[in-house]
Amino acid sequence: MKTGPGRAASGSAASGKAAPGKAVGKAASKKAAPRKTSAETSTKATAKTSTKATAETPVAGEPAAGTPASPKGAAKPESRLAMVRRARKINRELAEVYPYAHPELDFRNPFELLVATVLSAQTTDLRVNQTTPALFAAYPTPEDLAAAVPEEVEELIRPTGFFRAKTKSIMGLSAALRDDFGGEVPGRLEDLVTLPGVGRKTAFVVLGNAFGVPGITVDTHFMRLARRWKWTASDDPVKIEAEVATIFPKSEWTMLSHRVIFHGRRICHARKPACGACPIAHLCPSYGEGETDPEKARKLLKYEKGGFPGQRLNPPPDYPGRPAPSRGAST
Repeated sequence: MKTGPGRAASGSAASGKAAPGKAVGKAASKKAAPRKTSAETSTKATAKTSTKATAETPVAGEPAAGTPASPKGAAKPESRLAMVRRARKINRELAEVYPYAHPELDFRNPFELLVATVLSAQTTDLRVNQTTPALFAAYPTPEDLAAAVPEEVEELIRPTGFFRAKTKSIMGLSAALRDDFGGEVPGRLEDLVTLPGVGRKTAFVVLGNAFGVPGITVDTHFMRLARRWKWTASDDPVKIEAEVATIFPKSEWTMLSHRVIFHGRRICHARKPACGACPIAHLCPSYGEGETDPEKARKLLKYEKGGFPGQRLNPPPDYPGRPAPSRGAST
């Protein structure tokens, strides 16, 4: 603070001695409150602001007051480890929901399963199961089917669609089995995929269910659910197969395929999944894509989950639903 010129205080301050007299005593007895400096004012204001901010600012990870909470997991991307744990939990819970999961094609031997799987392209397993009894009654072995009249085979499998192309495939694979494999279906992937009309998906169906060789069957249902559950971002079946294979132990591959496909056919539909009736909704990052109202969602359930017949005319003994009707029979 500046002092005025001619004041005695300036001289006394310079000499370090107090000036004698009444003024000094008066000043000592009556001390004026010290004036706040700009630095002190700024410090106190900052402290008040900081205290207020601390009281109003939410703890990290908690939503601010008056705003809706973010979805669980939205704060940061799911780690690879967390995804694998979630995926394996989905598989375990699906095993409890579908303890009876199985291939939904009727067959009695590897040859019948191979032919039925080829016929199932672009149609339902139900339609195939209603068609194959007459086909296998007429042509029970590869030798029989390879020597058949194509037009007669076409007429038998017409209900499955694309009957001319499928006739060529099943007669061609039958001839290959007769000529190259002694009339027996081979139990190796590299051999199966050499047969006409047989790709990796068909080969894994046969290997897993006729020979007990683990394999992942990436059909349209498996592909859709693997993407919804964020197991993969790919739409290429071979890449999906490879990526999913790194998530689950090999011993689980075949049953995992059955469970996922069962779930896709019954609850997690392509156009309108029944989210409100889904037993694994709490593990699904895509929850809400379909109907979330429980009552409305239950009306979307199919097969045994909706109280309807299944797809197999001859289902396994532990299947809890009704068998499918034979061709031409009323439900």
